[in-house]
Amino acid sequence: MLQRRVYKRTFSPDDALIDLVNEDVDIIPILSRFSIPLGFGNKTINEVCHEAGISTEVFLLVVNFMLSGEQASANATRETASGIVDFLHNSHEYFLSYKFPHIRANLTSALDSTHEDINPVIVNFFDDYVSQVRLHFNYEENTVWPYIRNLIAGESSSGYNIGVFQANHDEINEKLSDLKNIIMRYYHTSQPNKMYDVLVDIFNCEEDLNIHTLIENEVLIPMVKSIEQ
Repeated sequence: MLQRRVYKRTFSPDDALIDLVNEDVDIIPILSRFSIPLGFGNKTINEVCHEAGISTEVFLLVVNFMLSGEQASANATRETASGIVDFLHNSHEYFLSYKFPHIRANLTSALDSTHEDINPVIVNFFDDYVSQVRLHFNYEENTVWPYIRNLIAGESSSGYNIGVFQANHDEINEKLSDLKNIIMRYYHTSQPNKMYDVLVDIFNCEEDLNIHTLIENEVLIPMVKSIEQ
């Protein structure tokens, strides 16, 4: 079952972005997916968002949900829903174009030559997982996001609603968790430091994907249901 860490503090537009990052380093990948550049100094969240051309409201909606568990139903506007979809689309690009290739490169580098029999199995296991996630993301990109964007534009869509997505929205981390456990339990290696780095990457990716799914389930879906009504 997906869970999130909950903090007491929530952030406002006038808070410094650096204070937000220092509150929880898990915010850093979120900055990347909002395309917020480094070098923000002591600028406020509002200043940084304005300079990056993103909605401060959407940014705070995401990060405060991550930190405090704040629900999004009160902010169910077409503009915020559109911003959340854009953020989730950027997240798909981040995982497929950067995060997964990064983990795969580190994984292949960490494999021990004495395990030529099982090394291909491990790499294929990871590749199969990425293929599974790609299919999951493709459904969202080709079916769910167009539906939401059409809904925001006031166009009707017969035979589909966000409840269909919710009913079929499976968790995508099970196989990644299996890979992590296989390595920890059974993979003996002469270069453990490299493989420990891979495990850190996998743990971080697993947490990041959990957050991604929670934003879809607990922020986007209630928001779209409210707009549908």
